[in-house]
Amino acid sequence: MRIWAGFLSAFVLAGCTASTITVDLEPSSEAKVNFEFDKDPVPEESDIQEISLPSKAYIEVPYTVQAPHANWDNPYQESCEEAAIIMVDYFLRGAELSADQANREILQLTNWEESNHYKYDVSLEELASIVEEYYGYETRISEDVTRESIMYEIAKGNPVIVPAAGRDLGNPYFSGQGPWYHMLVITGYNWRHFITNDPGTKRGQDYKYKHRVLLDAIHDWTGVKEDIRNGPKRMLIMQK
Repeated sequence: MRIWAGFLSAFVLAGCTASTITVDLEPSSEAKVNFEFDKDPVPEESDIQEISLPSKAYIEVPYTVQAPHANWDNPYQESCEEAAIIMVDYFLRGAELSADQANREILQLTNWEESNHYKYDVSLEELASIVEEYYGYETRISEDVTRESIMYEIAKGNPVIVPAAGRDLGNPYFSGQGPWYHMLVITGYNWRHFITNDPGTKRGQDYKYKHRVLLDAIHDWTGVKEDIRNGPKRMLIMQK
């Protein structure tokens, strides 16, 4: 089968909605998919190492900065978690996300969180509860956070939400040193970078972080911002 320019657009089931991802099947001799993404369960960590993953994959996920109208006062200053799950919600629904819609979604969600006694900063487990209660999606948290495990999820068509020590990301577009605690969505990868929708900057759509930089920065909330580098490595998947 001829694959023009080495790329193939594949339709992968995300819950009940077909979503488009692009995978590169020919950049290396072993870069091919040899398992059924929509049928196989998530493999054990040791088994992922044996899977030949596509060397490139990308999911088109709607983007919003956490301050859609450039107002960085609260709640927007602390809304990276909300922006991350809103982006994935719109992806799962196959809907476009405008700045006005994102602004309304952030305000409605933060108001709901406040009325349900959630704090500005939440752990990934608390975020999963918010997703399940507010949106009704199923969630899955994994502590197997490696380059290969993230690639596996992306290649299946699952955007990956990760918490991070924001100052370790080294993003030059962050204000000051950057946030102590941050959250972003991984939407793709190539041989060198993870591709992300980073809501912490208006330049965050398809922002690329080197694999090692992002992996080293991934840490869940500990309750104390200065202690964020001691937080465990976790990632969150939202599914219908």
